[in-house]
Amino acid sequence: MPMQHRYLPVEPSLGEIKRFEGLAVIEFGAPWCGYCLAMQPPLEAALAGRDDVRHLKIEDGRGRRLGRAFRVKLWPTLIFLDGGAEVARLVRPTRREAIEEILERIAA
Repeated sequence: MPMQHRYLPVEPSLGEIKRFEGLAVIEFGAPWCGYCLAMQPPLEAALAGRDDVRHLKIEDGRGRRLGRAFRVKLWPTLIFLDGGAEVARLVRPTRREAIEEILERIAA
């Protein structure tokens, strides 16, 4: 599944996420966040050719339940899931290699 470039218009429920099969990365952030914008090239590079990884881009902020369910405090936060369960997270990643390292570890 390719990288999403737009935030989802409706965030999935926590129950839906827990039913995911396989690997997934949930990206929490905001479209105006400078850190989020700066992370896009490294994230896109890390996800290139990774059709085995589902990517969801979720806008976070006040009144957004999903971000609170994952205890997101800073943007961007990447939550890595395997079978709907969190197995790793990165907060404000800046390097493609850091993202790839986690993807390789959880895919093994």
